[in-house]
Amino acid sequence: MVYRPGMKLPKSADELDGTLKSAILLLLLDADSAGGLLKALPTESVEEVTRALAALGDVPKELGEEVIREFYSLAMAQGYVREGGFAYAKNLLKNSLDSKVADKVIQQIQTQVQKTPFSFLQKAESANLLTFIQDEHPQTIALIVSHLSHHKASEILIGLPPAKQIEVVRRVAHMEQTNPEVIREVEMSLESRLSNMISSSMEKVGGVETVAEILNLVDRSTERTIMQGVESEDPELVEEIRRRMFVFEDINMVNDKGIQAVLKEVENDQLVLALKTASEGLKSKILNNMSSRAAETIREDMEFMGPVRISDVEAAQQKIVDIVRRLEEAGEIIIAGRGGDNDVVV
Repeated sequence: MVYRPGMKLPKSADELDGTLKSAILLLLLDADSAGGLLKALPTESVEEVTRALAALGDVPKELGEEVIREFYSLAMAQGYVREGGFAYAKNLLKNSLDSKVADKVIQQIQTQVQKTPFSFLQKAESANLLTFIQDEHPQTIALIVSHLSHHKASEILIGLPPAKQIEVVRRVAHMEQTNPEVIREVEMSLESRLSNMISSSMEKVGGVETVAEILNLVDRSTERTIMQGVESEDPELVEEIRRRMFVFEDINMVNDKGIQAVLKEVENDQLVLALKTASEGLKSKILNNMSSRAAETIREDMEFMGPVRISDVEAAQQKIVDIVRRLEEAGEIIIAGRGGDNDVVV
């Protein structure tokens, strides 16, 4: 059901979509709880839920209670899955809920779990997980790491021996589609209770993007060691990873002194082109680190610049990104959040 302002809400929650259910739940919760729940939503969902929340009128008491019961049942079921796996959750739900409600919740939970291979590892402490998998074959570790959150994957990567770090990174980077049967066999060896939860469709995991996200979160020393090791065998892969690790908008993370150092090596026409698609925040940050006269010149050039090819803009941005990466590697600038805080002496 697509809800529009002024429409009467149905009597049953079954007629509502997930966005509207979320909006009703937020409306019925206290402000602190609603705010915490909203923060936990995926970024792409926040705007939809907020828009639906703003359009809501009066929510019938029975409908609100049904939405809350459904949320509670799903939250309870997810807790059971984390605690003991899907089979354990299924038995508890059948024993604690009405049979129709239990079947509905089980179906929803099973769909969610099927989309998350190795879900039983998500809540494990990184230190315990590392002990659990560190002696596995690099390909097995690469498969597991590709399914973990990027933060947890980076913690696992840091704890591996240097040689295995390099091997795992190479395998993750070259991993594209993994046959569900392979995932199923690995999962069965780690947790037999999850053997029936793997989707039968081919799944996209790993790849250079995954490696870049993970390496963005490890400390600089670990990153350098891994990149140097991979570069000795596959320099083209290293270059591709580096390009994915830092994009033009990430220049926002460079401090003013660093921005000024970068601008010394950038030609005006290159900067004008690169700023064509930049956010207003990044434009302001860069222009505020130039002299008034130079900034005014850039603004005028941007104002009178005609249509340009997006490929030319991206090429100009990449040249500036390359300068940033080179200066960071040389220790001349610092990028916030890149694990370099420990290298700074005040």
